[in-house]
Amino acid sequence: MRLGLAANRLHHHTEDAALFRWLRACEPGIRELQLGLHAVGRTYDAIAAAGMLRGHDVLKRYPYGRDGGLMKLVAEVVGMEGAERHLDGAIYLIDPVDPSSIFPEAIALKRQCVIHGKPFLSTVASARDWVEMERLHAGLPADRGADVFHALESQTLALIAHDAMKPQMIAFAGEHFDVLSRFAHRVATGTTGQRLNELAWSRGWPQDRPWAERYQSGPMGGDAQIADRVLERRCQRVIFFEDPHVARQHEADIQLLERAVTTVTDEAVCMTSPAVARRWCVAAELRKP
Repeated sequence: MRLGLAANRLHHHTEDAALFRWLRACEPGIRELQLGLHAVGRTYDAIAAAGMLRGHDVLKRYPYGRDGGLMKLVAEVVGMEGAERHLDGAIYLIDPVDPSSIFPEAIALKRQCVIHGKPFLSTVASARDWVEMERLHAGLPADRGADVFHALESQTLALIAHDAMKPQMIAFAGEHFDVLSRFAHRVATGTTGQRLNELAWSRGWPQDRPWAERYQSGPMGGDAQIADRVLERRCQRVIFFEDPHVARQHEADIQLLERAVTTVTDEAVCMTSPAVARRWCVAAELRKP
């Protein structure tokens, strides 16, 4: 398995930066999984200067971002000739106030991960959670350092889906209803929330209370309402099924939610692919005490 790896300057500039917090927590798992990392120039240089991942032969250096390194990762997410030029997803630790995070290649990296059903991991929490998910699928014992991400009974989950993705969201919730019901609280935007509640009531959820608390629809501000919960550390996981093929009239609201998630990088996990979300639910079942 191979992932692209990039981090904005803030996230590798000091020894306690986000890139190094992730590596300190997950280096054993990275080695256990023999996870290939194709790292853009400055990100690779920062890892080498910190003396991390020494001897990890599947850490590869790519050009600096200004020389096309991030563009090459986008192409490899899509898939290039030869197994060595095929990525299974990307970790891009985003500084929400770094203008390079909205360069075309940065936006394309996320978009192609979504289109191809691959993980796009933009926060420390998401990257840590993904490594633990893959460890569990590999049959490895649970990492007690990742317990915080599986304390579902004390967490809030946000479920959001664009119009074309609502059927997939309802199918996903029906398939993994028991896992999603373990969360202390669930929130959703407008129509998605109503359809999720109807599903829950059909499954025997008490008719006098909602399974998911409904906010406004996305175009009417629901994404911003959920972003506020994320910023206040009152929403720990966001499952956001995006439709990358349509123009989004409320693009700014969606970007606001994505920016909120990256602002609280150590606390918020975000999944944008139905395939990744399903894989996580299976891992949550494997990890259940």
